[in-house]
Amino acid sequence: MAEAEEDCHSDLVRTDDNERSGEANLQAELQMFRAQWMFELAPGMSSSGLEPLPCRASSRGPGVRSVDARGKQEIAKEEKAKELFLKAVEEEQNGALYEAIKFYRLAMQLVPDIEFKITYTRSPDGDGVGKRCVEDNKEDDKMADLLSDFQQQLTLQESSVKLCQPEVDVSQTHISVLPMEVLMYIFRWVVSSDLDLRSLEQLSLVCRGFYICARDPEIWHQVCLKIWGRSCNKLVPYASWREMFLERPRVRFDGVYISKTKYIRQGEQSLDGFYRAWHQVEYYRYLRFFPDGQVMMLTTPEDPQSIVPRLRTKNTRTDAILLGHYRLSQETDNQTKVFAVIMKKKEEKPIDYHKYRYFRRVPAQETDHSFHVGLQLCSSGRQRFNKLVWIHHSCHITYKSTGETAVTTFDIDKMYTPLFFARVKSFTAFSEKPL
Repeated sequence: MAEAEEDCHSDLVRTDDNERSGEANLQAELQMFRAQWMFELAPGMSSSGLEPLPCRASSRGPGVRSVDARGKQEIAKEEKAKELFLKAVEEEQNGALYEAIKFYRLAMQLVPDIEFKITYTRSPDGDGVGKRCVEDNKEDDKMADLLSDFQQQLTLQESSVKLCQPEVDVSQTHISVLPMEVLMYIFRWVVSSDLDLRSLEQLSLVCRGFYICARDPEIWHQVCLKIWGRSCNKLVPYASWREMFLERPRVRFDGVYISKTKYIRQGEQSLDGFYRAWHQVEYYRYLRFFPDGQVMMLTTPEDPQSIVPRLRTKNTRTDAILLGHYRLSQETDNQTKVFAVIMKKKEEKPIDYHKYRYFRRVPAQETDHSFHVGLQLCSSGRQRFNKLVWIHHSCHITYKSTGETAVTTFDIDKMYTPLFFARVKSFTAFSEKPL
């Protein structure tokens, strides 16, 4: 009985020794496989140095072959995930966000941390990302001379040049039948006397012919003349009149400059003398410019939703509104300033003779009130020329009987908050006169 137990114990010891030796051999084979795999992935290796390696790996048994197959599957899965991720990047650059999200999701399902395993050093022929960067650079160079390119294409199409062609056959008369003079007159109505250049740019997106018409130098020259007057006779340093309109500082006409002022003031003491009220005062300043050099200013506690629609035309019925003229001044320090002289609308009141029927009338001294305003034109954020900063504000009272003028200058403090531009679509919804 004791001998049987000793034999069983020796068999168990041998079995454990065999298992340990097998595990040691498997660990050694795994270490050899990892070393061989890293050796194969090392850069600069020739194909001749890699030929005998698969033979040695295959001679070590089916365990190593299965590990080798799993490694190849992981590499293939990672390559597929990289391809999907780069495809998603390309779709996102093209603006197809839905497709980009789909490819991102597929890539992360394969390899969750694929974003950190991409080095973005692929050759242009390997995927479409590098190729697209090269194509984008070519497109940027082409956009610089897009106008001449469109003109050349229209010239090569037919001997009788037409600005546009109907996309489908229509029974009615197409706009391409109209002469060039009529088309240009339509474009001037689009710009209108309000200088709605945004609508002109949108019209240029219709076709190549409309793009050429919208880049007509005569239209942009007249626009610059209406804004800056005689000071824009020279085109230098700008390449075109359109570039002058876009780059040179100017006030905007398709909206209103608005500022909100808020402060706290002390109220009167109560009748019993126990408390004194404090009031929070809020009011707005509205400033709207017109292309003909006129300007409107209004100070009121009413919010923009109720006031802005009244500022669409100069013939508004708001009593507290101030009307005047403005001019742009380009200083030596390359700062553009706006100076305006505004006054209240004059309303002739009929004389009530019955009021002075039984006593001698004492004539009141007649005066004219005008306000002189100085503002500095700035840009903030992504928008251009959308900010006006106060630099001067004064009141001039002129006595008609003597001709004397009394000037009161106000201190520019925190009560004069900057005015910011807000675009109003209804201001350019209708055209009253062509350019």
